[in-house]
Formats: sequence, C-alpha cells, structure tokens
Amino acid sequence: MISLSQVCKRYPGGYDALKNISFTMQHGELVAVTGHSGAGKSTLLKLIAAIERPTRGSIIINGQNTSSLRTAAIPYLRRNFGLVFQDHKLLFERTVFENVLLPLQITGFERRESAKRVRAALDKVGLLDKEKTLPITLSGGEQQRLCIARAIVSRPAILLADEPTGNLDAAYASDIMELFKSFNQVGVTVIIASHDEAMLKRLNPRLLKLNCGELAS
Repeated sequence: MISLSQVCKRYPGGYDALKNISFTMQHGELVAVTGHSGAGKSTLLKLIAAIERPTRGSIIINGQNTSSLRTAAIPYLRRNFGLVFQDHKLLFERTVFENVLLPLQITGFERRESAKRVRAALDKVGLLDKEKTLPITLSGGEQQRLCIARAIVSRPAILLADEPTGNLDAAYASDIMELFKSFNQVGVTVIIASHDEAMLKRLNPRLLKLNCGELAS
C-alpha cells in the first residue's frame, strides 16, 4: 500500500512543487498521474521512490514512513520499485544484456539466476534478439523498452514511470503503454505520470490530476 498524507514539497527559493497531497493506493492498482508541464508529476514520483524527501507530510510505503527513514535504509526500500524516468541513464558502452544485468549485480544475485532473469525481462519487452548489441544502435522506442526491462528485472512490486512515451511516436507509445498494462495484470502496482491523458485513458487507470502542485478534485 502507498499512502500520502498532507505531503508538501518546497524547493530552495520558495517554490512549492506540491501542496497538501493526500491519497492512498492499494496493492495492484494502476494509477495515472496527469497534469500540465510543471504541475508536479515528476516530483510526486521522486517522493514516492524516496529519491527526494517531502518538506512536510508523511509517505507510507508498505507500512514504512519513508519521510523518516534513515539514509542507509533507502536502498532497501527501493528494491520494491522499478523506475522508468525520462532520462534513460543507459550505459552506452555496455551491451543491452549488461544494462539489464546491472541492478541484479548491485543487489548481489547469483550469476546463473541473474542471466535467466535478464533474458526473461528482455523477452518480455521484445529485445531478446538484441542482447549483445549496444544501446546506441537501438531506436528510441527500443531504448525505452530496454529501460523497462532494466526496471522489471528485479521483479519489483511497484513500477513507476515518468513520461515513458514522451519522445515516441504514436505506435511506439501505444506499445509501451500496453507493456505497463500487462505488468499490472500480473499484480504489479503501476504509477504512470504523463501529460497525454488520451493515451492514458486507454489503460482505464485510476486518474490523479495535478494542477499547480495540488490535486484537482
């Protein structure tokens, strides 16, 4: 479960990115966060993933208050998450396989099991035949699929995606959204932030709309 109560985020200079945000998500929900550019969508996802801390309020993830977690505990919390952000952060000097393998190496997975998981994730996103290639050779849509494979290889309970189709054409964007829907159908909690409401509505998600940092009623 994810629960936010009166969450605010103020950046230096007095800019309030989020103001008094409160909502609860149950395990296995598919939620879309919409709103104009600058509405606070990216900030909200970063707070949920504990990449940033709220200025005020509480964020409860599976019974843990992330607002008061020790810094050393945050990497363990993040093992619950798969993250797909606008900046791919791909390692272009490493192969497709090695990019997806990295999260498992960091958490100390056994090599044989890691290889099985990597190939299963690549197969899920349709990139298994490109495991030995470098990311620079992939199209924009394929690079996004690679990011998704990396996000799901640890089999997270919660998948967060920030504008995952922002730089893709309509066909690629539709395919990516169907991938997220398929993950949700097997029990993964999915939160997608996007300004493209028409694309999101095809998934029939629960909609949360942000307007200037506040939840619209």
